Amino acid sequence: MQKRNIINNELLQIIINRLCQQLIENHDDFTNSVILGLQPRGVFLADRIQKTLAVSIGRLIPIGQLDITFHRDDYKRREITPAHTMHVPFIIEGKNVILVDDVLWTGRTVRAAMEAMMAFGRPQKVELLVLIDRKYSRELPIEPDYTGKKVNSLHSEKVLVELKEQGAKDDNVWLIKKKE
Repeated sequence: MQKRNIINNELLQIIINRLCQQLIENHDDFTNSVILGLQPRGVFLADRIQKTLAVSIGRLIPIGQLDITFHRDDYKRREITPAHTMHVPFIIEGKNVILVDDVLWTGRTVRAAMEAMMAFGRPQKVELLVLIDRKYSRELPIEPDYTGKKVNSLHSEKVLVELKEQGAKDDNVWLIKKKE
């Protein structure tokens, strides 16, 4: 198995700062905006986005954690790990929702997130922020509004996001190629 680092700790912070500046340009003071991190790894990125934005705008933006386990289209076809925490402490009716995930691959996770999110109201607008866009592997017509890095990858490759909040020693994003 070959492992290549595509984002290190320093570059990750630069990317997060850039994504936050893009959000500020589009959301102004965030009075009608909320952040939803997708379980499991999108919540760590969403938390970092929230904290970085707070430094720039002077207040915390409401944040929640969305679990899509039971909304997946393959829920009954494969062994699913136990559900994660679902924590959405606000109504999203009429809000601008920023969905945050670590890797956009086929688009199926985002489809499931849209379905799960509707249980909390009908948002005014939904935007998607991802750290990594595996751009040539989409199965559904879903594209991110905000992208940290686009990666050309094969179906046999995997993108692994390791963050300190998950217990990793350092922040890294790896492209892993399986040996044939």
